Amino acid sequence: MKKTIKILALSLATLVSGNAFGQNISDIYKNVEFKMPTVAETSFPATSVNIKNFGAVSGGIVKNTEAFRKAIDETSQKGGGTVVIPRGIWLTGPIVLKNNINLHLEDGALIMFSRDFADYPLVDVSFEGLNTTRCQSPISAKGATNIAITGKGVIDGNGDAWRYVKKGKMTDGQWKELLSKGGVLSVDKKIWFPSESSKRGFESTGNFNIPEKLTTREQLETVKDFLRPVMVSLVGCDKVLLDGPTFQNSPAWNLHPLMSSNLILRNLTVRNPWYSQNGDGLDLESCKNVLIYNNTFDVGDDAICIKSGKDKDGRDRGIPTENVIIKNNTVYHAHGGIVIGSEMSGGVKNLHASDCTFIGTDIGLRFKTTRGRGGVVENIWISNVDMTGIPAQVIGFNMFYEGNSPIIEEDQNADDEKRVVKDIPVTDETPIFRNVFFKNITASNSYEALSLNGLSEMNLKNIIVEDSYFDTKKALTIVDADGITLKNVKIKYTDGIGATIYNSKNVDISGLTLESSKTPLIRVIGSKTKAIKLPKGITGDKLSISKDVPKNTVK
Repeated sequence: MKKTIKILALSLATLVSGNAFGQNISDIYKNVEFKMPTVAETSFPATSVNIKNFGAVSGGIVKNTEAFRKAIDETSQKGGGTVVIPRGIWLTGPIVLKNNINLHLEDGALIMFSRDFADYPLVDVSFEGLNTTRCQSPISAKGATNIAITGKGVIDGNGDAWRYVKKGKMTDGQWKELLSKGGVLSVDKKIWFPSESSKRGFESTGNFNIPEKLTTREQLETVKDFLRPVMVSLVGCDKVLLDGPTFQNSPAWNLHPLMSSNLILRNLTVRNPWYSQNGDGLDLESCKNVLIYNNTFDVGDDAICIKSGKDKDGRDRGIPTENVIIKNNTVYHAHGGIVIGSEMSGGVKNLHASDCTFIGTDIGLRFKTTRGRGGVVENIWISNVDMTGIPAQVIGFNMFYEGNSPIIEEDQNADDEKRVVKDIPVTDETPIFRNVFFKNITASNSYEALSLNGLSEMNLKNIIVEDSYFDTKKALTIVDADGITLKNVKIKYTDGIGATIYNSKNVDISGLTLESSKTPLIRVIGSKTKAIKLPKGITGDKLSISKDVPKNTVK
């Protein structure tokens, strides 16, 4: 018996140390372009308890909320340790993590969260970057230190009980099956809601998911079913480890660390149905000193998303996301593989991402914001990213984001994100994107290589792409930018002109090679263009300069 306990303790210690999956954590810090602090790691006492000893019953029928609570509370009060969830299906309401707790799921363990909305009271939270009220998250921690979720089990948020679903995102068969479960339809019969309360909440919102038409707690209680929580909410925590489990089927976002520090997320599988509304994988918000590596994402919205609050709430918080390393991740379906924004009002700085693979992700590397956000995004290095089957942009900057999906859905309109070209003053609400560097980016069988769109009053600044190859339908657009450089970049494209450069300056694309069955054409538009260095041989019928551009400004 003592030998068995010793082996278990060694096994858990190995998992927590980061070597269980053959990855030496020191390798993650290599080749990072900025001074990255060493992330403080978790460490737990040898104490180990089993939830069955606190009355938990497997099978997915008996609700084990109280057993989880007792196991976590008592272990934390005694100094901490590991709470073991053995093989089986464990139905429960919300789980709240406490100091020095490692929630460890053994192979074959499934935590299944209750579909009973009464188990999730309304709480004050931040969601989509705004201070608001939502239902309590299935897993949460607030102000906790030294916490972990580890092991090879599965955590299922039963998100299909919460989410509304758009008909256009499902097959006819899926839609018929959904209708057979009951629920309520919108007036146009194109959106399914799990309840009348959920439908009323949807009708009380504007652009996003905050019911701004309802102001009191009593009013919010009437639309409680609509106020879907993120599945894992970690607020103000320090020394956090997520290592090994599958996190799936979240009501809203899947993983949401907020204002936390010293985080390690590795060896995770993060999944949501591709039709899931707000089904993000990871939303890292106003956090610092973070390692994200060896994970797989297949989700309904953005996969790895970097945020720091929205508009005034985000600016008032004033906490950037900084010192982040993202390595060795694979993304399948998602709106974006690695994403910064659109809620980035507190800023983002010092981020390294490398050695990732995106397969069929809507946009590969996605940067999004809009006027009114404010915030500075700077010092971003992304390298060694391979992509295939990207149906929108391989690298895309959108400074006019108003909530549309990369592939416009039937209830969305591209005109919602129209460019405003008139003079607009620069204020603390003006977003700034600068000093973003891409190297060794490859993409095949994709739609558009580069779409770099800044603001007329605040250009994209100092964006460099080098040693990269794109095999796409469309090539390159640069709009409202200052300091774009392409070094040893080849774009093989099949449709449209080669490149459009609009209202930009200090653009050096002399290192660009355009390959097409058509004659490559570069179109330069905009009276503010002061200096553009073009590839060799781009003259005559290969170059178009609008009449309001003095020819001597093009070199």
